Amino acid sequence: MDLATDYLGLSLDNPIVGGASPITEDLDVARRLEASGAAAIVMHSLFEEQIEADSRSSQMMFDRHHNAYAEALSFFPDPGEYFLGPRAYLHQVRQLKKAVRVPVIASLNGTSTSGWVRYARLIEEAGADALELNVYLLSTNADISGAAIEDRVVELAQSVRDATRLPLGVKLSPLYSSLPHLVRRLEEAGVNGVVLFNRFLQPDIDIEELEVKPRLVLSSSNELLMRLRWIAILRGRTGLSLACSGGVHSAEDAVKALMAGSDVVQVVSAVVKHGPEHLRVLRDGLEHWMKEHEYTGVSQLRGNMSLARCPDPEAFERANYARLLTTWRWTERG
Repeated sequence: MDLATDYLGLSLDNPIVGGASPITEDLDVARRLEASGAAAIVMHSLFEEQIEADSRSSQMMFDRHHNAYAEALSFFPDPGEYFLGPRAYLHQVRQLKKAVRVPVIASLNGTSTSGWVRYARLIEEAGADALELNVYLLSTNADISGAAIEDRVVELAQSVRDATRLPLGVKLSPLYSSLPHLVRRLEEAGVNGVVLFNRFLQPDIDIEELEVKPRLVLSSSNELLMRLRWIAILRGRTGLSLACSGGVHSAEDAVKALMAGSDVVQVVSAVVKHGPEHLRVLRDGLEHWMKEHEYTGVSQLRGNMSLARCPDPEAFERANYARLLTTWRWTERG
């Protein structure tokens, strides 16, 4: 059984990848991920705010808001709440490269080129095999258009592409008005792949303490559906690598993602719930399913349910939407 796949130009033994999370700070956990079948490991993101704090005063972003309401300040994290700082992050890249044999993919998260280009180069020098750009652009300004935001995403990717030879993946949200158009522009900018999708962890409000509090809600298999839809749309319409991130908890979820057109699946929540050894369950389950259904390799499975096989994908999408709404019936349950 050939489970091999290519992602961002990297040759991987199988399509199961340990997704970006702070658990990779623990080298023992990283080794367990590898031993359980992870074909690559994505580090958690180095945040733009950490880079800024490292080069200037760590109080900078708080000083900007000194006239704000005290309650609103809880929207901003304390500097000590960040994980590894920039120097420690580069050290961790080196340590991970020594600890595991599989590719190590670093990650940058931010909204501007401030520090990105410099740290992309430093991450490359530290030995990372690839770099994931976790672009978090959320505009609250009504004067900024959707087109301007997409221009900014491409500009960020282009600036890093020009600065490093590392394979680049861009992690996107599902909120863009024309995702295929944006992906095409990223391909033209020279990136190697896209990760679909970023999971925005929404803050909650403590109505008694008048504080904004973060809530970590792990994904479920239900979140896979949006990923399947867009990966199926993009497969065959872009030459970029496609990674499914969010909602893969079982071998069946992985099969669906590959059928839609994924090159790899990134797994985090299932690892948090069940431990690093759960990746072995996914890998073995995928291999068992493929044997049972007489597939000889991942390449044979990949994209066989993508919309590239459909002559009119827009009509296909609307037909399915209409079919669901017209055939669903509500029944009262006592």
